[in-house]
Amino acid sequence: MKGSVEESGGADCIRQEHHYISASLQRITLILRMDEEDVSLYTLDEALESVGFGKFQGLVLAYAGLGWFAEAMEIMILSFIGEAVKSEWGLSSGQESLLTTVVFAGMLIGAYSWGLISDNYGRRKGFLTTSILTSGAGLLSTFSPNYLSLVIIRGLVGFGLGGGPVFLSWFLEFVPASNRGMWMVIFSTFWTFGSIFEASLAWIVMPRLNWRWLLAFSSLPSFALLLLYGVVPESPRYLCMKGSITDALQILEKIASVNQTKLPPGILVSGRSGVKDGESAPSEDMSPLLSPPSKNIMQSKSGFFSSFFMLFSSKLIQTTLLLWVLFFGNSFSYYGIILLTSKLSSGQSGCFPTILSYRNLQDAALYADAFITSLAELPGLLLSAILVDRVGRKQCMAIMCVLAFIFLLPLLTHQIAVLTTCLLFGARMCAMGTFTVACIYSPELYPTPVRSTGAGVASAVGRIGGMLCPLVAVGLVTECHQTAAVVLFLVTIAVSVVCIIIFPYETKGQELSDTMIMSS
Repeated sequence: MKGSVEESGGADCIRQEHHYISASLQRITLILRMDEEDVSLYTLDEALESVGFGKFQGLVLAYAGLGWFAEAMEIMILSFIGEAVKSEWGLSSGQESLLTTVVFAGMLIGAYSWGLISDNYGRRKGFLTTSILTSGAGLLSTFSPNYLSLVIIRGLVGFGLGGGPVFLSWFLEFVPASNRGMWMVIFSTFWTFGSIFEASLAWIVMPRLNWRWLLAFSSLPSFALLLLYGVVPESPRYLCMKGSITDALQILEKIASVNQTKLPPGILVSGRSGVKDGESAPSEDMSPLLSPPSKNIMQSKSGFFSSFFMLFSSKLIQTTLLLWVLFFGNSFSYYGIILLTSKLSSGQSGCFPTILSYRNLQDAALYADAFITSLAELPGLLLSAILVDRVGRKQCMAIMCVLAFIFLLPLLTHQIAVLTTCLLFGARMCAMGTFTVACIYSPELYPTPVRSTGAGVASAVGRIGGMLCPLVAVGLVTECHQTAAVVLFLVTIAVSVVCIIIFPYETKGQELSDTMIMSS
């Protein structure tokens, strides 16, 4: 057994060594050609600017957006099946809450794991495995014979859903820097539309069929991801980072062909320095592609977790810790505002009894409320799209956090039902906008070798905020401590604003970094 493992490892080393030798020979040939004739160089970012955002990126957007659409549906479904399962199997309130908690726990682990996989083995392999797990476990949960099996399978679904940041990073790496912010906001609208669609689906299915049918229908978008996987390209930026310049160039040529544009004249290189101003001499950034393969092979064998530890390097540790606090605060306030909407907009004062009962699940008004609440996020997305490429990521997040703070401030005291609803909808609009820009900002901050890992781990920390929010903040409201709950949200938002202000980098209009060197 040990011998077979060693033989397999040796074969992998030989294949990787052959790959790097071939890449090195290709680069040497190009350099010799540049010595013979004046050949210009261009980077991946310059190639993306040249081909522009066209039909090809539109198809990439559709596939990545479908991934987020599917994730939003699987999260939104938790609002509808809990009470139905509780009534059918006679569960306690704690057992009902565990159905939600286990999904977020799975996402916490998955966000970290899938980021590592996609940074080490490719973006395509990352979302292939997430799609297989999410679709399979989602459909399997339909046939759960008892409560324990449902909890375990929904935990697996949550683990698969943790791969959402991989779709985000993959799409990001196809978009030109000049209008990246706007397109990333458009990408985020798939989440909102997924939530709206799930509410509409529950509105149709639950009164007529049951929760098992809703689980089955909600798993269909994940199966669609599997069916379309064969035509999905790998990220050219990831290929450049791995030294596969020829493969990256083939994808760029396909993008130019589909978009009916042309690549810049010259030779594609991975570096940034030495390429501008028409300079054609090989730059120092090309040297990693010519380095001995032994170092890369050792990293591939023993450095699977190296991308995680790189997040704590001297150049990235400040960014990493600030991003964790920001994502925790965003998730805590975003999910808290959603839950407060169901508690405070009922027009009741004092203690807030449980609003939902199983008979209410048969009432169309429940699904209408969920539908309208989801629509409140659309203005937040529109505001994000307007501001993100005009004032920058940091100012955009700061503005919307301050607006959310202002909307929540009057709720320190009891307000009439109409005003309470308007204030909460305004707060949710701004919270959604901040969340959206943070999801754009986080992968832009990290270089390509750790992009999915960094964004995934930040998302995982955010899931902790989502898990703690129902236990802490909503518990205060249920126990008649509305003021204390609102103060907690205000403090969380204020801390988030401080983090945004002291972030060292603004990424508006900047090229994505492929190395550990980042400019202020």
